[in-house]
Amino acid sequence: MLRERVITAIVLLIVLTAALFWLPLSGWWGFCACIAAAAAWEWAGLFRLDASLRLVYGVLVGLLVFLFEALSSNEADIFVFGISVLFWVLCAPIWLKNRWQISQTWLAMLCGLVVLVPAALALARLRGHDPWLLLAICALVWVADIGAYFGGRAFGKRKLAPQISPGKSWEGVWSGLIAVLIYGAIVFASKLELVPGAVGWPVAMLSLAVLVALSVEGDLFESLLKRQAGIKDSSNLLPGHGGVLDRIDSLTSTLPLAALWAALWPH
Repeated sequence: MLRERVITAIVLLIVLTAALFWLPLSGWWGFCACIAAAAAWEWAGLFRLDASLRLVYGVLVGLLVFLFEALSSNEADIFVFGISVLFWVLCAPIWLKNRWQISQTWLAMLCGLVVLVPAALALARLRGHDPWLLLAICALVWVADIGAYFGGRAFGKRKLAPQISPGKSWEGVWSGLIAVLIYGAIVFASKLELVPGAVGWPVAMLSLAVLVALSVEGDLFESLLKRQAGIKDSSNLLPGHGGVLDRIDSLTSTLPLAALWAALWPH
């Protein structure tokens, strides 16, 4: 199992890096649309849609993401990213606290649009700003996840959300945050000096903490949906890792905020 997981992780990293730096812009949009389509197919499966409807939903979400390339509107981007940020900042915390369960299919599919489309759009747009910026943001989520995993294993005592994800602890969250702050300080000092230079180091580091909080929220949100669906993984598309949703859960909540910042940042 561990060997399979490591091999899949290496393959995914190679594919992502190759696509990020070598694909033409239209090819990258197609890549993001395919990720969105696969995630949407899994999302529909969480709510027990039949095979044909799952496929239709996945295709429609992928096409919707790809259509944004032709739209190319900064105002539309800001609107979409703003809706996503409002969802994750205002709605998702209450959702997690009350462990709401969606019973209407149309509402589940609408929620999927709010979660998946802005994340895929952010993935596409951030690469247009700077591939290294996108990679740095993705790496932030990975660092938080790795720090939380090892910190939780070593020090975890207080459960973060035992009724949603029993394996997560507050000690893991703090370990992930510390790891990200160290990582962010290195990146800000060496590659993204303009960020703390423009807003100051305290604000820059606080921004990292906000992204870490959102990454945890995205992880817990998908965990809640899977627990309510009675499944461990969103699918078996990725050997050893589950599904696409299992790999992008934290990115769905963090990328839109980063993309909103990039869209509003003076060029």
